[in-house]
Amino acid sequence: MVELFFAVLASLFSLVNPMGAVPVFLAMTPHYTKAEREHTAVHTSLYFTLILLAFFFAGSLILSFFGISLNAMRIAGGLVILSSGYSLLNGKFAEGRAIDRKVREEALAKDDISFSPMAMPMLSGPGSISYLVGVFAANPSWGARGIVAGVIMLTGLAVYFILRSAPFLQKALGVAGLKAMTRIMGFLVMAIGIQYIITGVVDLVKVLA
Repeated sequence: MVELFFAVLASLFSLVNPMGAVPVFLAMTPHYTKAEREHTAVHTSLYFTLILLAFFFAGSLILSFFGISLNAMRIAGGLVILSSGYSLLNGKFAEGRAIDRKVREEALAKDDISFSPMAMPMLSGPGSISYLVGVFAANPSWGARGIVAGVIMLTGLAVYFILRSAPFLQKALGVAGLKAMTRIMGFLVMAIGIQYIITGVVDLVKVLA
């Protein structure tokens, strides 16, 4: 159980990469007061947690409804995670999360960016969702699933503290420091994506054999 906790925590935190969202968050809230930015951080973390919990517990039902096998989802999810990791490795965090110039302009004009684009697709995207669906299917014990749900909530709490401290983190680490951390996360995310693809392919070959 302890191994599961730390394994899921490390993988999910790498996939979400809230540190990479710091520059984007600040760029979308240039005129926010400290209180407004904290309010947005709270709502973003809440939406993020609810989205991932919903997909974690309903993911298998969604797969059944559309007739998608777990191995197919693992392979497709692995490809998405691999692509996301490649974007991080090349310093293109926002582009890898579908945050382009039009999305940024729309966000600047919105009163509330906490649900979109911050919680989704910036933080909770196809990569983290497909990973959690796979974890749910691989752990039939509700005790293990409860631990994963706790990891999701803990990650949501980390998202809140990181976004709340975004101005301080950018000053302390600088643009170069944040980019370096993003690239390290990108390497880890690519490794997770490759492992996910390998698991899906191996299990698929076993089923066909």
